[in-house]
Amino acid sequence: MVLPPKTTHPEGDKEIAFPKREISALVADTFDGKIHIEWDPQAQVTPLGQLPFFIQFLKMGHLFQPWVDGCPLHYTSNNAPEKADVLGSFLLSILSGHTRYAHMTSLMTDSVNASLLGMSKVISDDSARRALQKIDENDGIRWLQDSLHYCYSPLLSQPWILDSDVTVKPLYGKQEGAVVSYNPHKPGRPSHTFHTYMIANLRLILEVEVQAGNKGASSHSAPGLWALLDRLPKTHWPQFIRGDCDWGNDGIMAEAEQRGMDYLFKLRRSPYVKNLILESHCKSGWEKTAEGWEALSSELKLSTWKRTRRVVVVRRRIKNDLVIAPDTEKALPRQMSLLEPAEDMAVFEYSVLVTSLDAEVVTIVQHYRDRADCENNFDEIKNQWGWGGFVTQKIKPCRLVARMIALIYNWWSLFVRLAEPDKHFEAIVSRPLLLHGVGRQTTHAGQKTLTITSSHGRAPFVREVYQRMNDFFNHLKSIAPQLSPVQCWCQILSEAMKKYLQGTILRPPDDLIWE
Repeated sequence: MVLPPKTTHPEGDKEIAFPKREISALVADTFDGKIHIEWDPQAQVTPLGQLPFFIQFLKMGHLFQPWVDGCPLHYTSNNAPEKADVLGSFLLSILSGHTRYAHMTSLMTDSVNASLLGMSKVISDDSARRALQKIDENDGIRWLQDSLHYCYSPLLSQPWILDSDVTVKPLYGKQEGAVVSYNPHKPGRPSHTFHTYMIANLRLILEVEVQAGNKGASSHSAPGLWALLDRLPKTHWPQFIRGDCDWGNDGIMAEAEQRGMDYLFKLRRSPYVKNLILESHCKSGWEKTAEGWEALSSELKLSTWKRTRRVVVVRRRIKNDLVIAPDTEKALPRQMSLLEPAEDMAVFEYSVLVTSLDAEVVTIVQHYRDRADCENNFDEIKNQWGWGGFVTQKIKPCRLVARMIALIYNWWSLFVRLAEPDKHFEAIVSRPLLLHGVGRQTTHAGQKTLTITSSHGRAPFVREVYQRMNDFFNHLKSIAPQLSPVQCWCQILSEAMKKYLQGTILRPPDDLIWE
């Protein structure tokens, strides 16, 4: 008799095989009674049910596919994702309002829109970061600049104004370029600076540059601004450049004058500017502008300027007139101490603008008041489009993603203009209205059908908007064989900006080629 060999370790408990059973509907007891819950793992659903309309816009405008084809991203591995998967993932993520790479994982459950964009899958956040690292910085910037140029170039044949400004993005790690400098909201916090140039009133981004936190002055913005103008034909240059008080320095203005470019900037309250305000206070000739403001044209030459320039002094009487006491420094804020002590003298707040324009003072003041759109634009992009996130250790991916956000923001802004030409809808309003909605895709006899469930109160308005937009695209399809891709895009721009164009049909610029 042969005994079985002894083992050092005793046998564990045998696994008990439970019979498999199908998961049936569950019943949950709610305050509205019992509800039956079922799972359907085969259903193709998306939370962005209205996105196909935007995808149609990208296809008819020849925007997405040329953007993918021109991307300087090259893989050598057979297992690498396709460029369409990489850029489509960025598009869906930015459009969804994400601010971190990790947020892309929430899109992996979307089995509808990815295929509509020609994607096979949504990539992971790690793949997205690695893809940006593989793109050569100079080639990547040139590719995105060309994409931005194609987006807005036909509009530059009309008179327009260029707004320039800088915004600060606080950082919380050890990123390249994270330097402590001017940061009004979080003093002492390292940051990046975003130097941005845009088309005023239309709220379209021309270009954005990401630089270190200590490079927020206009002297760091100027090279990018002049390079942008050099890429444009002179016939497409703006009527003038507009900026805040940081731009009112001799270097910027002298360069603009040498190039034949008009400008409108605000001046800092330096001693020479204060003296001008004192001299102008009791002068006659003040002209009423708007909402209690009045303006006076004058001339000024600061000690740092090489020549005398035209300035416009603007003032507004402070409500509930204050009386200047003999001890002015104690009675009023420091900026009000410009005025000579006198009994019963009304107090004014002053601003001084410097310009090369020959227009009337009322027109100049209104031009600068319109610059408020620029500030609103920054708030919208920072808070709702991801400029506050998508941070990596290297600054190169930040520069690429900032331009991607600007491009997709432009696409969406023009798309929304098609829906509502008379009003600019910010993302916080337009995306829930025109993008969100549960969509369920079914296929019957080879035909795909997307059923959208939209529960917000403006659903009838949205259906009417998309019906009107669909009619426009059907008309464009009927004449598309006679048009080039650029001509199709000009037709779309003409329809989206008809409020400003007033019936003008845009023509393709000579320098615009997009295959």
